[in-house]
Amino acid sequence: MNKVILLVEDNPTDEKLTIKAFQRSNISDEVVVARDGAEALDYLLGTGSYSGRDVSVWPAVTLLDLKLPKVDGLEVLRRIRADVRTKYLPVVVLTSSKEDEDIARSYALGANAYVRKPVDFTQFAEAVKALGRFWLLLNEPPRLGRAP
Repeated sequence: MNKVILLVEDNPTDEKLTIKAFQRSNISDEVVVARDGAEALDYLLGTGSYSGRDVSVWPAVTLLDLKLPKVDGLEVLRRIRADVRTKYLPVVVLTSSKEDEDIARSYALGANAYVRKPVDFTQFAEAVKALGRFWLLLNEPPRLGRAP
């Protein structure tokens, strides 16, 4: 059974590059794209336009940009960690931000990893490939949706 990757990305170019990098790495899992923080939260919590979504199917990993419209990435991360259903969901911050404060706040809010987007496509593709292989093939996530 294929897993789901939630990509929270408002930049169409970065979205296409990420999906292309997954395809080149033979990662055929479904990629759901949320283009702002509010849409990401709706997807995860089964609200808004995702109110009919089966919320028992959780992403294997969420790749979260920080600079997002409507609800920024740090607030999305805070809300993910505050909800018992999504508290342990693997979240990798995938952003172009080099700010030490963004890195520190991401980890303080419970990010599992912080990856800076490389500018070069080859490096970007390698980073996405490594992320996909680790989070989809090697990582053993907890069962989500209930308190431990």
